[in-house]
Amino acid sequence: MRIVVLVSGTGSNLQAVIDAVASGGLDVEIAAVGADRPGTGGVARAAAAGIETFEVPFRDYADRGDWNHALTLACRFYQPDFVVSSGFMRIVGEEFIDAFEGTYINTHPALLPAFPGAHGVRDALAYGVKVAGCTVHIADAGVDTGPILAQRAVEVLDGDTEESLHERIKVAERALLIETLAGLAAAAR
Repeated sequence: MRIVVLVSGTGSNLQAVIDAVASGGLDVEIAAVGADRPGTGGVARAAAAGIETFEVPFRDYADRGDWNHALTLACRFYQPDFVVSSGFMRIVGEEFIDAFEGTYINTHPALLPAFPGAHGVRDALAYGVKVAGCTVHIADAGVDTGPILAQRAVEVLDGDTEESLHERIKVAERALLIETLAGLAAAAR
């Protein structure tokens, strides 16, 4: 199973996938890693692992539609079975969603459909939940919507800050992403 992974930041989820592939624990091919801005840690991690990389910097395009078209073409070039949004902090447009319909996977640090958006952990804490978590889902045209593939609960501890809770959620999210990808790869065989 071929995947393209999209990142915007440090690439900690990506590193977990790279490590799982390298150890033989995950039977997928990371065809490429792409980013929406130059110089991300995720692209550096991929390059260090010998994985092809590409950048489609949002700021280089006249409008969101032009950027979305360029991202769609860049991902399509690698002919992935799935595109994985792993800390990719851009909302893609209709052309991208249509091109990868049913095969665009997103990770989110909350138990969707609760707390969608860029501040899921902060919003969960502000609401006072006792259990937070993470979700892996098929992304559609909405914000953090689409069919849920897997979820994992993470207990909110007394004294948790957004940072401390988010770090525990990230650990669960990495494991859940690898398990989900392994399940999809097994089903594709």
